[in-house]
Amino acid sequence: MTAMPSNDVIIRPARDEDERAIRAVDHAIWSPLSEVAPRGPEDAPVFDGDHRPDQYLLAELGGRVVGYVRQIREIPLPSNAHVRQIQGLGVLPEARGRRIGDALLTAACEAARAAGARRMTLRVLGHNTPARRLYERNGFQVLGVLPEHFLLEDSYVDDVWMGRTLA
Repeated sequence: MTAMPSNDVIIRPARDEDERAIRAVDHAIWSPLSEVAPRGPEDAPVFDGDHRPDQYLLAELGGRVVGYVRQIREIPLPSNAHVRQIQGLGVLPEARGRRIGDALLTAACEAARAAGARRMTLRVLGHNTPARRLYERNGFQVLGVLPEHFLLEDSYVDDVWMGRTLA
């Protein structure tokens, strides 16, 4: 494991040229604790018609991308324009313990609020205790649970829907 520099984290918008760095984070953090799909190939594209750079905020330490958060409009209807959804959050294992996840969530909520959103939602696997603690620490509350919604490694896992107000 590589030691991370002690610099302060910088949160910034993603750019087209960040695709490889985001892919590297995704690949490094893949785990059945947090993912419902099999691990994809290391060269799989990140950006496509549904996944654009403007949806991502990145965390950098010492000029290196160590994490990201992706937030989108939850439902593309005018009646739901005030709701955003976190659809991806990851921090490299060697950068954890520095509250980078908190910084990414704060930045995503601030960006959503600045764009006119009033609510932020997300979904997390029921057995992902570290992520659930992170979200709860950042004001997210459980809105509902889909029991045994996924079968992962021969075990049924709940899908937990969480949300918070962006006041």
